[in-house]
Amino acid sequence: MNLSYFISKRISRQHRDGFATTLHRIAIASIGVGLAATIVSFLIMKGFQETVKNKIFSFTGHLVITRMTMSSSTEEDPLNYHLDVLKQNNPRIDHVQEYAHKPGLIKTDDEVLGTLVKGVGKSFDVKAFQQNMLEGDFITFSDSSYARQVVISKIISNKLKLKVGDDIVVHFFQNPPRFRKLKITGIYQTNLSEYFDNKVILADIRMIQRLNDWSDSLAGGIEVFVKNASDIDEVGYAIGDATDFDVAIDRVSDKFSQVFEWLNLVSRQVNVLLAIILIVVCVNMISIVLILVMERTQMIGMLKALGAANGLVRSVFMFSGINLIVKGLILGNVVGLGLCWIQDYFKIVKLNPHDYYMNVVPISWNWEIVFFLNLITFSVVTVVLLVPTLVIARIEPIKAIRFD
Repeated sequence: MNLSYFISKRISRQHRDGFATTLHRIAIASIGVGLAATIVSFLIMKGFQETVKNKIFSFTGHLVITRMTMSSSTEEDPLNYHLDVLKQNNPRIDHVQEYAHKPGLIKTDDEVLGTLVKGVGKSFDVKAFQQNMLEGDFITFSDSSYARQVVISKIISNKLKLKVGDDIVVHFFQNPPRFRKLKITGIYQTNLSEYFDNKVILADIRMIQRLNDWSDSLAGGIEVFVKNASDIDEVGYAIGDATDFDVAIDRVSDKFSQVFEWLNLVSRQVNVLLAIILIVVCVNMISIVLILVMERTQMIGMLKALGAANGLVRSVFMFSGINLIVKGLILGNVVGLGLCWIQDYFKIVKLNPHDYYMNVVPISWNWEIVFFLNLITFSVVTVVLLVPTLVIARIEPIKAIRFD
């Protein structure tokens, strides 16, 4: 057995009710509370980021391909969505879907409301959109003709006092003006009101193709979903090189820059919190180990008098410190993961959806982050333990033995 480890275990068993035991508990508690706070903060941060991004990506792709135009209209110039580059089996691309926008007015017996109709087809990822559905079902696409169905937001349904099963008349801005009577089959809610809920309703893209006199191969744009976020730029460059010069390829992070900047700000704040907690824990450990060294001054002098080198004596306190760190990490994981499980299961902490885009504080069970937090806490605090043990080299055996 390692001599330093043996001595550290023996001294840790002594004076279990003494001052050293109190210091040990304080050290374990400081590490545990610090790690628990960082685990909760990071898992909540990842929950925020994933929830908001999933809401956005349920409506639009990572990349949006459109025809370049100088017009500021919400309607797009048509392009053929059967691009050769998208037909190829690209392992980085997960999904492709076409769409088209057309502004209009929803008219009921009592109210009139401006809206933006987003036409989608059978390629639309309904499974990803289901997280936003509050009532009813999504559009049922027919093989023979376009579906006279529509999915509206909860905000629009409240403003116009509409429910699933009601009929609405949508007037479209064109020459000559046209209108369509559509049936509400579902109501959605993303809480991203300024981007979707206040204005966007979903309908069959074939209706917009008919209204615009487009062929079935034309759409307003194409949404491309990639498998890994790190591949977005590479996929965009590859599509750009294979398409005409008048085709624009935009990242959704640029289109919704305010939301993504807010998410990055949250990430920076959590990183600052991690740094502050690590500093506090390190200062506490330095103070505690220094006190333990002072308490064991006579033992240090005796070991040196018997011929023990400074490295061996320092290892004794390093093993004691590492023992405290491991116990603190266990406590921190139990508390941190326990609090996250309680929030994830019982949804105790609520949020204002208009400010945070969600109703409850979300938890993302990212075990890589949990492992990273444990590793960085253990590594940083262990390295910091070397600082107080440097005092041992300055202790003289004769003075230490006489120390009281």
